[in-house]
Amino acid sequence: MNLASLAPLAVVLPILGAALTFLLIRHSRAQRAVSIGLLSLTLLLECLLLASVCDGGTVAVTIGGWLPPWGIVLVVDQFSSLMLVVSSAVSLAVLVYATGQGMADGDQDAPVSIFHPTYLILVAGVSNAFLSGDLFNLYVGFEILLTASYVLMTLGGTGPRIRAGVTYVVVSVVSSVLFLISIAMVYGATGTVNMADLAIKLGELDQGTRTLLHVMLLVAFGIKAAVFPLSFWLPDSYPTAPAPVTAVFAGLLTKVGVYAMVRTETLLFPGDSLNTPLMVAALLTMVVGILGALAQSDIKRLLSFTLVSHIGYMVFGLAMSSVAGLGAAVFYVAHHITIQTSLFLVTGLIERRGGSSSVDRLGGLAKLSPLLALLFFVPAMNLAGIPPFSGFLGKVGLMQAGIALGTPLAYALVIGGVVTSLLTLLAIARVWNRAFWRRPSDAEHPDPVLLATPAAPAARTMVGPGAKRNSAKRNAANQDVVTLLPRTMVGSTAGLVVLGIALTVFAGPLFTVSDQAAEDMLDRSAYVHAVLGDDTVVPPALTSGGGR
Repeated sequence: MNLASLAPLAVVLPILGAALTFLLIRHSRAQRAVSIGLLSLTLLLECLLLASVCDGGTVAVTIGGWLPPWGIVLVVDQFSSLMLVVSSAVSLAVLVYATGQGMADGDQDAPVSIFHPTYLILVAGVSNAFLSGDLFNLYVGFEILLTASYVLMTLGGTGPRIRAGVTYVVVSVVSSVLFLISIAMVYGATGTVNMADLAIKLGELDQGTRTLLHVMLLVAFGIKAAVFPLSFWLPDSYPTAPAPVTAVFAGLLTKVGVYAMVRTETLLFPGDSLNTPLMVAALLTMVVGILGALAQSDIKRLLSFTLVSHIGYMVFGLAMSSVAGLGAAVFYVAHHITIQTSLFLVTGLIERRGGSSSVDRLGGLAKLSPLLALLFFVPAMNLAGIPPFSGFLGKVGLMQAGIALGTPLAYALVIGGVVTSLLTLLAIARVWNRAFWRRPSDAEHPDPVLLATPAAPAARTMVGPGAKRNSAKRNAANQDVVTLLPRTMVGSTAGLVVLGIALTVFAGPLFTVSDQAAEDMLDRSAYVHAVLGDDTVVPPALTSGGGR
């Protein structure tokens, strides 16, 4: 039996875990064990799926005995299986982090009875989107993860979270309605929503109809991926959520939109005429996003803008339509999921240790907590593209592909990518200098915990409104305490940072997988034959140079 035939379990196991954790609503310890155990099992399965398709090629799994193009089909290739492994590894780290936070806080901010089932449903939606072989099932995957994200974003019920949640819901509903309308139009024009079947039938349409369908899908996915100018909603939505929720949103949700763009651009619209607008959008996404980051004083908002900015690198790789460009984009997606999530988790630790995520109120964290400084420094340098980290390697791959393409717009994007990387380093350096390097007394309105002498072994989780008024009295009595970071939260963050380093150490094999995934996607025949059979005639796809 081909292990890839077990692909449905990547969706079923998290759903099963959600049901079990809901039944264990009054047993928080059992909930944690079930959710972490089943997500670990899911990750192990997905590692086996990746190994299987690397050896045996693309595999399609039909659900319920209905053969394609009529039935639901899940497709496992190197791209989808790589995304499954990376997303589940990150999701597991965030889940362990959230569990540690919940245990430390008494589960007051994120009730276990709500968080664990909802979180596992989110993971199931992400997995379903990565495996979907038809547009409507892709839509279902989006709706599953978005419905779960609505609940996670508003956990705690605070005013800012509700306001951000409303914006997030409205934007998500608009993009989902646009996606659903696009699916209806695709079906009306071709009589199918199966993507392998569409790869053949869309080429038979007139250019005007094809371009209209292409633009509508791109806009729907562009909103979900936060591509400029459709990224306005993200910086105001993500930072208000709890730290683990923000981390998994930043790491995964926009990448599902990027995945959908990559899948439809390579499979349904190869070599289409919209590559030039995509390159322009990529350049604007890079530059506008990083300029927004430079204007921020809150670390979470700064990282949200860098998240938008670095989506531009992925769109750049996609728009080149070459093996080298697309392979570098696949590598960069895997890198960015890991690094961006790590940084948001570290920001949660900073907020817990220093009492704030605003650099105006922080200082001296390098001396106060050297481990926290190290956990921030490594992924921050990786995000900025400092050699020899994976961020540098991914960007170099994109620049090489752009230079090989040789068009004026490609050169402009190469220059824009270099400038964006330098500005990312500047933004990160400002955070490091102000939050970690300077003395606490130099901060504007520093939190009392930064001025405390770390003599008391007790821990606190938050500085209340009255703490600032009474800080002088407590300091005089030498009764200030410092926040001790829970080991579970630190350990899961450290594990994710180590995973980011592993992407550098094993960059060679990962680039091999990425390049092979790019070749298969641009050729299309492996995907179409896996779904519709070896006798299916596949129209010629775009072939371009620029190989690594």
